Amino acid sequence: MAYIFQRLANKATKAGIDPKNVADARQWFRDAAMQVSSVNTKQVIATADPSAIFQSLSANSIGKMYCFFYDPKHKKTLPYYDRFPIIFPIEFNNGSMLGINLHYLPPIVRAQLMDALFSTANNDKYNKTTKLGLSYSILKGASLGDLFKPCVKRYLFSHVRSKFMYVSPQRWDMAALLPMERFVKASKDKVWAESLEKL
Repeated sequence: MAYIFQRLANKATKAGIDPKNVADARQWFRDAAMQVSSVNTKQVIATADPSAIFQSLSANSIGKMYCFFYDPKHKKTLPYYDRFPIIFPIEFNNGSMLGINLHYLPPIVRAQLMDALFSTANNDKYNKTTKLGLSYSILKGASLGDLFKPCVKRYLFSHVRSKFMYVSPQRWDMAALLPMERFVKASKDKVWAESLEKL
């Protein structure tokens, strides 16, 4: 996995965090991620484990977490956009995918959304077999309130500018809260304020 994830995982081991104690591990990784001031996103992709890199995604990718570089087709007219989304795909359709980009919420609210999303997981092993049970209809019916709505975005595969990096479930909290957002045309504070207004 990418250098930043492995570095934090190594710190967790040294701190005596038992990955089998899911609640403690999740809280530790959340706290650690919140203390990271910056992340080199190009290095995240460049130093990823080759087994975590995918050229394309498919229906089997729904409910798993990925990050990638993106250059929107309509970037000239968009008020802002995220160049480095971290998403859970929801559906695939006509050369595009709909997904939840966690970066559109401030970290504290993002953690609340993650807690709600975990309730849709198919198991509590948090290994390669774990994925979220996601579709737009499930999201609307789950105990998420409106938290997910500012995060739902459509991405054209023709405008993806890197391979997709898979994030393993035991690192979802860490990846979700690391400062990897790369907003263009607006500050993250402005984006987050507008997302909260939508809620």
